[in-house]
This record gives sequence, structure tokens and C-alpha cells, in this order.
Amino acid sequence: MSLSSPVSLGKTGDFTELVGLVRQSGLLDRRHRYYAVRIVLNLVVFAAGWVVFALVGDSWWQLLTAVFFAVMFTQLAFIGHDAGHKQIFRSRRANDAVGYAHGALVGISYEWWVNKHIRHHANPNHEEDDPDLDIPLLAFSRAQTHSKRGFLRWTTKYQAFLFFPLLLLEGLNLHWAGVRAVMTGEVKSRGRESVLLLVHVAVYLTAVFVVLSPPIALAFIAVHQGLWGVYMGCSFAPNHKGMPTIAPGTKLDFFRKQVMTSRNVSGGRWVDWLLGGLNYQIEHHLFPNMPRPNLRRAQVLVSEFCTRHGVHYAQCGLMTSLAHVLRHLHEVGAPLRARSRPAN
Repeated sequence: MSLSSPVSLGKTGDFTELVGLVRQSGLLDRRHRYYAVRIVLNLVVFAAGWVVFALVGDSWWQLLTAVFFAVMFTQLAFIGHDAGHKQIFRSRRANDAVGYAHGALVGISYEWWVNKHIRHHANPNHEEDDPDLDIPLLAFSRAQTHSKRGFLRWTTKYQAFLFFPLLLLEGLNLHWAGVRAVMTGEVKSRGRESVLLLVHVAVYLTAVFVVLSPPIALAFIAVHQGLWGVYMGCSFAPNHKGMPTIAPGTKLDFFRKQVMTSRNVSGGRWVDWLLGGLNYQIEHHLFPNMPRPNLRRAQVLVSEFCTRHGVHYAQCGLMTSLAHVLRHLHEVGAPLRARSRPAN
């Protein structure tokens, strides 16, 4: 579904009222102890994984450690995400220090990602301005299918079936996007980002090819990078894909723009950990700098506020949310499949 009203919808004062409720509840206060424990535990477990990697040696059992590292890379990326939103510290410099460090650990350009993610938050699900909808191999609205040609037209036809296989390449895409951003000057800190990305690649490949024989090393990289891409994709896709998109020229107040294009994923604390707090996507979009552990409490306030103001609050389980994503992709590609069928 696409929101295409040419006029402004909603009242700005609604969000002002909600901000007051959130501030009074202390939900924007920093949670330094939580993040200190989370970061230390992540780094200890991550380091222990590399110790196990060295002890196991040249064995096909390393494919299990590849699965472990896919999980850990995503958990480290979640910390980088929080740092990029200034959820950890008040100061930008302190958050950036954490963000650059975690970007280096997983091989992502932190500055490139922050710039891209800021544009997404400013225009979620906007058909022209949200970079997360600008994926050449896929289309997220009927309007986007019109520009597809050749191979891209074919992938769009069958995008629901190709979605998870394509996510296997998302990890490599994140690496390459950071490298390309540095090479083309999209980031200001080109020197710093270049060094961090080069060090990551050098240390990663050296560790893998020194410990493992070439066949096992290549299999390890394929499993690790592929599953990391799937995990990252399944953490972010349920949040907006399948929700209404915003057509060019449509104007919504901030509150409705963020809520109506976002979806929460229910499931308890294990989902909080699994998705790094991104399961509270509505609250996160309304208050991007709110510390992750406060989102659960904010969810109660926001959902009740939406009910009082007649704004639809989307929430469902993880499997249901992924089903919504696949169903939406299939429906968007339907006209292209219909045109390719021979006439009776």
C-alpha cells in the first residue's frame, strides 16, 4: 500500500505531547552500565570465539564457528547502530569512538552507514528518498517496478522467492559499500576509514588462511559471510518492508510518518536480544537516541498513545512479520509476472 495524499496529515502537537510523557518517565536517560556490560560481554565472547577457532584448527568443524561468528558480527553491528544514534553517551565523540571500533570489528564503514541510516530515518519507506528502498534487484512498490529492465526485471518478478538467497550476499554488499564510499569520497574521514577497513580485511583473511587449508577457509568465509548477511537482513527487513510506502508529494507529520511506516516484532526478551532492540522499531523511529533497554518500557506508552489518537500501531511475531515481507514482495512483482504469461 502506498500513502499518496497530496496534503499534510496529522497534527504536530501530538508528538510534543508524547515527548513530554517519555521525558517524564526518564526513558531518554543514558544507560551507561547496561552498555558497559553488553560491550564487555560481546568482546569477551568474540575473543573467546577466536581462541576456539585457533584450537579447533584445520577442520570442517570450523563451519560451526562460522555460524557463531555470523551471530557475533551481527551483535557487534547492533552496538555500532546504537552508537550511531547516540544512544550510549551524550557526546557525539564518545559514541563515534565506539561506533568506529565496532565498524572495524565487522568490516563496515561506520561513517557511510550513519549517513545512509540518517537519511532512512528522515524519510522511512519514502519511495524516492529512503535509501533502504533503493535496492536495484528488488522493488518495494508498484511504481518502482516500472523502471526495471533486463535482469533486474526478472529478479523483481520473482523477488519473494529470491529474497532469502539474495540476503546471503548482503554481508559482502555491506563490505563493498563501505569500500566504495571511501574510494569515492562519500565519507569525510577517508584516511581513518581506509585504515580500519584494510586492517579488518588483513587480520580476518590472515587468521582464516593461516589456520585453515584453502578449501575449508573458503567454505568458512562463505558460511560466515552468508549467514551474517541473512541475520542482518532478517533483523532490519521486518521493520518496514510490507508497511505502507510514501509516494512523492505526500506530507505527513513526524509522528504519523514514523509510526505508519514501521512495524514492531513481538516475542519477549529473547527477541529483544536476537534483533538488538530493533523489534521496537516504532519507538526507535520516534526516539532514535533512546537507549536500547528503555525501548521495552516506551512501547507501552507509545502503543497506548497511538490508540488514543486513532493511529494504527503495527505489531506481530517474527515469523508473521517475515511472511508479511514475502507476501508484499510477491504482490509487488505480480504485474510483471502477469505480463510475461502467454495470452490464451
